[in-house]
Amino acid sequence: MAQAMPRSWVQSQRIAHSQKQIALFEGTSKLNYCKPKILKSSNTICELETEEVLEQADYLYSCGDTEKLHQLLVQYKHSDDAEFLWRLARASRDLSLLSSISAHEKKRLTYEAFDFAKKALEKNESSFAAHKWFAICLSDVGDYEGVKVKIGNSYIIRDHLKRAVELNPKDATSIHILGYWCFAFAELPWYQRKVAAVIFASPPTATYEEALEFFLKAEEVDPNFYSKNLLLLGKTYMMLKDSERAATWLQKVRDFPALTEEDKQVHKEALDLLKKLKG
Repeated sequence: MAQAMPRSWVQSQRIAHSQKQIALFEGTSKLNYCKPKILKSSNTICELETEEVLEQADYLYSCGDTEKLHQLLVQYKHSDDAEFLWRLARASRDLSLLSSISAHEKKRLTYEAFDFAKKALEKNESSFAAHKWFAICLSDVGDYEGVKVKIGNSYIIRDHLKRAVELNPKDATSIHILGYWCFAFAELPWYQRKVAAVIFASPPTATYEEALEFFLKAEEVDPNFYSKNLLLLGKTYMMLKDSERAATWLQKVRDFPALTEEDKQVHKEALDLLKKLKG
């Protein structure tokens, strides 16, 4: 399965943020974190303060400011609110993907992200984002647990992604990851297929055509929302021997603004594939 599941809605969130959110950060060199107001004889965070913190978190996410986002949300790691917890899972995971993070710290953050995602799901099974990030983080943990465990978790991952889409059909990221699930199993190496056959009576299978359907659906829901969806559309068409459509999508990646480290890696891969197509 995937080495790096996606960030979500970066482009659309940026457009959606209001001037009020931007004003939270203007004229200051340091983040002015909202500290939770504690009610007398209670540990409950005031609803207004909760909304303000979540607004700040979403703003930082839209800016790709991963470290500050994690610093903000880790203050709420003991929260029982799934809205904090799934965002913290996402922030921990994104932090683990930074090139400056050591291998040891990457592993710690990967398991930390999974723990937060699991807790978010326990607190609110009706949260599409909790299902999505649980699936993503479970896949990431599998990278440390070995091929057998990773493949063994594949149906669980797929089922949570399907549930996320059921709860929010307009979430392009969940649809994209379902496509990635199909793509991963369509290109599964023979030795991993053997492992899958040992684990399951009916091993997971998928086709590039199925992957393509999900990737196209994600673009229909939210056009140009994620550079990797564009890349995988190009790669899928390459696998289907449709060079013309493959080049069209890879050129979209080439023109996509590279805002994150992942965007830059995706951009480089797209350029390499375009050279391969021309060669």
